[in-house]
Amino acid sequence: MPDGIFRVLFFVCVVAESAIRVVYTRRLRQAGTPLGRERGLGALLGALPSLGMFIIPLLYVLTSWLDFADYQLPMWAGWVGVVIFATSAWLLWRSHADLGLNWLPTPDIREGHTLVADGVFGYIRHPMYAAHWLWGIAQALLLWNWLAGPAMLVTFLPLYLVRVPREERMMRDHFGDEYRSHVKRTGRIIPRLWG
Repeated sequence: MPDGIFRVLFFVCVVAESAIRVVYTRRLRQAGTPLGRERGLGALLGALPSLGMFIIPLLYVLTSWLDFADYQLPMWAGWVGVVIFATSAWLLWRSHADLGLNWLPTPDIREGHTLVADGVFGYIRHPMYAAHWLWGIAQALLLWNWLAGPAMLVTFLPLYLVRVPREERMMRDHFGDEYRSHVKRTGRIIPRLWG
């Protein structure tokens, strides 16, 4: 099983990214920030990526149920996946660090909220979503299975398509021209390379 090392490294990266989220969620709680809860479709879409990030990969690694859908990649592809996942973890951490107490786990604006437009936010408006897209690409390179590999990409897509336009509308409504100017300077999830 040449891909065994990549399965292990996948879960090391999952633990690292999960730890980042736990640390910053704990900081919010310690600061007394209400975390809020999504309901309805938002809650369902927020939970859906867990299926592709954790449940299907665990099912793949811990059972033989999904072995019928295995594929092979060259070893170098797995190592590229490791680099992409490490980049994803760095971007997730940097996003949280740059946002500080402006980060909330649900799309919301609270009193005293400021527009963060420096650090990684000086290049892209949604670096956490970019980190999750990188996670999905890395997962497909690390878990060589047609169901477990792309599961994160497939389960994250609906959340991204619904949440990002909603968040951008909320930011425009709250920050007005300051946010519009920020949009002109930055890319959504890929840095803008032109004017």
